[in-house]
Amino acid sequence: MKLDARTLFLLVVVALGVGVVAYRMGAEQGGGPAPQATAPAPQPAPAPAAVPPAPAPESAAAAHARAGVELPADNGRFTRFRTGNRNVKALLVDDGVVWVGTSGGVVRYDPRTEDTRFFDVRSGLLSNGIFYLGKLQGRLAVGTYGGGLSLLYDAETGSWDNYNIQHGLADAFVYDVLEASNGDIWIATWSGANRVRGGRLDDRAAWDTFTVKNTQGGLPNDWVYGLDEGPDGSIWLATEGGLARFKDGAWQHWTHDDGLGAPYEKVKEQNPFQTDPAQVSAHHARQKQEQGLTRVSGAYNPNYVISMVVTPDGAVWCGTWGGGLARLKDGQWTNFTMDEGLPGNHIFMLHVDRRGRLWVGTNNGLTRYEDGRFTPAITQRDGLVTSNVFSMADGEDGFYWIGTFGGVTRMKME
Repeated sequence: MKLDARTLFLLVVVALGVGVVAYRMGAEQGGGPAPQATAPAPQPAPAPAAVPPAPAPESAAAAHARAGVELPADNGRFTRFRTGNRNVKALLVDDGVVWVGTSGGVVRYDPRTEDTRFFDVRSGLLSNGIFYLGKLQGRLAVGTYGGGLSLLYDAETGSWDNYNIQHGLADAFVYDVLEASNGDIWIATWSGANRVRGGRLDDRAAWDTFTVKNTQGGLPNDWVYGLDEGPDGSIWLATEGGLARFKDGAWQHWTHDDGLGAPYEKVKEQNPFQTDPAQVSAHHARQKQEQGLTRVSGAYNPNYVISMVVTPDGAVWCGTWGGGLARLKDGQWTNFTMDEGLPGNHIFMLHVDRRGRLWVGTNNGLTRYEDGRFTPAITQRDGLVTSNVFSMADGEDGFYWIGTFGGVTRMKME
């Protein structure tokens, strides 16, 4: 019996036990039959009897329902893919293939053929937690949670080249990677930032590590979350203690005291999202004390730059933990909060699309900054898997891929 592609995809994923369930909104209707249970061997009969009609073939929708997959109504704009109880912190679309980085491994999905593959520690990665996906020297690069940096060596065999502390990496927790225009590679870790001069990853002597200590405070914090390059070749770094810039061998940084992030009094009534890292982490508690925020009990730290991007006009945008979205342009800071139209003040993701437009992923949906204002938020009610938006990538033919807690949404632009 022939299986339709989507049912086969579901069965393969379940068989692998990776907890990834994919479904298409409204696309399951009219699918081919699902596999049937093996019928018992026929028993001898004393006399010929009429053959009973065969049971109706199970539709793909029924097979998905039997597996516990919800089938929402199709609104014509969104396609959703479940990843179980996992965050999707990273997305990459490369030559039509979608790479999904979750807290349980990497999914490779080709929408054209429905071909799906899964990579985790059993495939050669050193950690299943994925923070970053991108291309580095023409290869897929994966930044992991505790397993260093991995480069895909052979897509067919799923073999990897792994770089870790013994190779020069500052820390095994890799949050971002940047291949600069001059050929240097920058790596954001939780123990400072690496620069690999000339991109010579296999030359230990080419690896530099920058920390608060050896930059004399130029890097304001050793927990580095984001990297980007400005039009003038400046390297920008988002840290848990503020924004930093490296240019011509010199360091400069900015914090809340310089204008980064909205004041607590402005946002304290706007933040229903109250997860305070200081309550569960000694590290964050110490950071909070060092930054003079002990009086704040909620989820607020304007120095904590979770996301960062440089737009084509040279403006540096910083997404903060509860302090909204901050923009540094021509030496001046401008802060945006829910008062200015943001759907939430925790900015988990910033993405510049192919048209140069800025997308903002928050704790309460996705918005776009255009013509000096924020567009109405896209949330779970509209078609996202959930409203916490962690990642985004441009797809093909006007589609975008959006990573949230619990899954990925493919969104068609209107």
